[in-house]
Amino acid sequence: MTDDPVTAVVLAAGEGRRLEPLTNRRPKPMLPVANRPILEYVIEAISDAGIDRIVLVVGYRQERIRNHVGDGDDWDVDVEYVEQANQLGTGHALLQAEPAVDDRFVVLNGDRLVDADLVGRVREETRDGKAPVMTVTDVDHPGDYGVVALDDRDRVTGIDEKPEGPVHTSRINAGVYGFTADVFDAIRGTSPAGELALTDTLDRIAGEDPITAIGYRGRWLDVSYLWDLLRVNASLVGAESGADTGSESGVQSGTAFDAESDVQSVSEPDAESAPGVADDVVVGTDVRLGKNAVVGGGSALGENATIGANAVVEGSVVFPDAVIEPGAVVRDAVVAGNARVGANATIAGGRATVIVDDEVHADVTLGGVVGDNATVGGGATLVPGTVLGDASRVDPGAVVSGTIEPDAVVRRG
Repeated sequence: MTDDPVTAVVLAAGEGRRLEPLTNRRPKPMLPVANRPILEYVIEAISDAGIDRIVLVVGYRQERIRNHVGDGDDWDVDVEYVEQANQLGTGHALLQAEPAVDDRFVVLNGDRLVDADLVGRVREETRDGKAPVMTVTDVDHPGDYGVVALDDRDRVTGIDEKPEGPVHTSRINAGVYGFTADVFDAIRGTSPAGELALTDTLDRIAGEDPITAIGYRGRWLDVSYLWDLLRVNASLVGAESGADTGSESGVQSGTAFDAESDVQSVSEPDAESAPGVADDVVVGTDVRLGKNAVVGGGSALGENATIGANAVVEGSVVFPDAVIEPGAVVRDAVVAGNARVGANATIAGGRATVIVDDEVHADVTLGGVVGDNATVGGGATLVPGTVLGDASRVDPGAVVSGTIEPDAVVRRG
């Protein structure tokens, strides 16, 4: 085994169009789950795996990543940035890192959460000279990902990205890789022009010489669609609060109320639990909770958010500076930055059918999404699956369904 250090390359340049409107103002890896950007969890896993150098491939809205991550000191790693000026696929993104890496390195997606143990296993296999290495895991809906074929020695012999026909396996590409510098020529040889997908290169390599596979059954959380944000958030909130509610992780269940006050500021991690606030809730700093407000499990309240008196928030992600006015009901929803849900408005939650890029997704859990700076008028109702674009406005009492364009106004009647 070589003692050469192994660098981690993190692909974080994409736009995340399937997550609009939430990605109109921020790159996908900066979407918050349990009040922390997805990218933080990725960097943490790399650091905990013993890798101390990261090359971040950035592009779309890259200033948000650069400003937040900086030089990596918060995670005891050194971070270097390379730019993918045009988003031409994951293979093209990896090519941008070529000048910044040595012969052996691991690659991760900046929007997929895995355990440090897996990163460490890939690092060791790569250092042992077994690259290329690909991780594989099992999921409930393999057709949404890259389905892998394995030989009788559990080596990858092919990848079928989002197959259209029936899928007869639950095994997919988990998206953590170990490579040598040879992969760059392989990427260039896959498609000399146009978009370069890393999985296309890997499929070609595997067809010629099976790829070492590392099976994985640990945490694997992917945010591809709006409703995934709710699922991943609930998973992380539950795991962290179960480990140590009110710990330094930032998880807290609430605070004691002053019976004489309409609202109570929530800012102390060790504050006493508040009536009506579930244990598995993450609360940011300077959150204000109105009297008799109810915050149900699996929710995250971003910093400086306001939840009015008698409001109900359950299974939802509330971004920083958002306002839920008194009496509003918000379930299974994402309320983005500086958005406002008016008094007695309703996002009832539940199952919905949502269309993304002309593809129908039936029976998903999504009460609604309220884009950045959007306003839902008092007494209005969002039908399950409604997505309001940035700065859109729903008049008081209106009933809304479907996808509403940015800056649009929805009138009552």
